[in-house]
Amino acid sequence: MNEWWELGAAAFAAGAVDAAMGGGGMLQIPALFAVFPGVAPAILFGTNKIASSFGTMGAAVQYARAAPPRWSTIAPVVVAAFAAAVLGAYAVTLVPAQPLRKALPFALLALLLYTALGSAGLAHAPRYQRGREAGVAAVGAGAVGFYDGFFGPGAGAFYKIVFVRTLGFDFLNAAAPAKIANVASNLGAILVFSLGGLLLWKIALGMAVANFLGGQVGSRVALRYGNRFIRRAFLTLVTVLVAMTFRDAYLT
Repeated sequence: MNEWWELGAAAFAAGAVDAAMGGGGMLQIPALFAVFPGVAPAILFGTNKIASSFGTMGAAVQYARAAPPRWSTIAPVVVAAFAAAVLGAYAVTLVPAQPLRKALPFALLALLLYTALGSAGLAHAPRYQRGREAGVAAVGAGAVGFYDGFFGPGAGAFYKIVFVRTLGFDFLNAAAPAKIANVASNLGAILVFSLGGLLLWKIALGMAVANFLGGQVGSRVALRYGNRFIRRAFLTLVTVLVAMTFRDAYLT
């Protein structure tokens, strides 16, 4: 019974953090590993993706109400992210992830500097017309989706940077499409994991309820405080991710 409370609290906190700034997996995955130390990591990763998808989609709905996205852009993004994540999740069974693990902290550091050294994300100034915007967004979402299925940490940050830096969105208008893309790639990876029987469904669905409730809280906080808050939260998240991924790749 205590395990359910621990997982529920972790899932609620992860949903709130992920909705406001991203990176909820940093709370949820360690909780799963602590409660189920003998379970294969792939099963826990799949379980985490189911739980987090509910909170992410709930937060996406809140952001979409505040800043309605272009659905003509979202549709190809969803297809690209889902399909690429299926390929990524399959590829991880064939290709070692260690080289990517070693390179990830440096990619995140470049992302951090690229975003911090400027005012990206504070003004909404889309760079492309509808057709081209959809194509560019789909290419970016496909690349991030493959990464999310193959490895995953920081995928939400990479989706946001596609919309903020590549397409010229502010953080508020980037929030809904980035989270919808993240749900799509989560579902692609979940499909592969479920076909392999790599899921704890009862645990995942219980945590999904708590994650959803946390996501509602986090998204409302972010919407209340606006673009500057979301930008600062994003930069904080990426800084933490740089430290964590460097530790995991080189110090453990």
